[in-house]
Amino acid sequence: MPGTLYIVATPIGNLADMTDRARQILGQVAVVAAEDTRHTGQLLTSFGLSAPLIALHEHNEADRADALVARLVAGEDVALVSDAGTPLVSDPGYRLVAAAAAAGVRVVPVPGACAAIAALSVAGLPTDRFAFEGFLPPKTAARRVRLQALVAEPRTLVFYESPHRLKETLADLVHVFGGSRRAVVARELTKLHETVYRETLAALAQSAEQDANMLRGECVLVIEGAPASVDAGAGAQVDDALRRLAAYAPLGVVADVLADLTGLRRNALYDRALQWRRQADDEST
Repeated sequence: MPGTLYIVATPIGNLADMTDRARQILGQVAVVAAEDTRHTGQLLTSFGLSAPLIALHEHNEADRADALVARLVAGEDVALVSDAGTPLVSDPGYRLVAAAAAAGVRVVPVPGACAAIAALSVAGLPTDRFAFEGFLPPKTAARRVRLQALVAEPRTLVFYESPHRLKETLADLVHVFGGSRRAVVARELTKLHETVYRETLAALAQSAEQDANMLRGECVLVIEGAPASVDAGAGAQVDDALRRLAAYAPLGVVADVLADLTGLRRNALYDRALQWRRQADDEST
């Protein structure tokens, strides 16, 4: 009988997030395919485990996949891990999984930590529909081209970013998306210095210029999707309703009521109400 390929999630920082099942699997497989064998070796040692390790990363996956599939077909069990979190989420492993499945090998997920989902769960932004975009291009021009392709995306957007590019990425987001969208920077998730910044894109970009701690540790960016456009013909009526209702209820409640009555997106209505409130405040001063 062929062996089993286990896709094993490991902690993204806090070792207490390692599941019992993950420890059991890593202790019984014939070999662990790891993105960085030194890092994974330290992880295994911390749990009193010892397993043969083989490096599998973006530069050698195409070559290593065939050899690992041969071992699986021969009956050995193999575990795939990344440096942290759930394998294949912006990490190597796709080719190995595809080759194993094509060879009739059973592929089994061993779920656990995932930085993207962890950040999304605490962001306070819509989670019913979201798009994970991984890492943006490192160069400014290519990054802005990619962001421009996403500017009208209505789903919540999730990105990974390294600390030394965070400042530039936030500046590009403001340039392409505008500064008013709600966004979150979640850094060092599950670790001692875990911090979640919840602001507009403009405020986050300003914080990145002033707060050196914000630029330390791996980051997840969660950004509000593009607001649905309000039909121009109905715009005057919507604005009039916003002004009238805002005298009696908080803007969030106003947006909820109008969304229910009109079928328009609640976030679009709330943004429009905020814009109207800011304009009214500016005129009063």
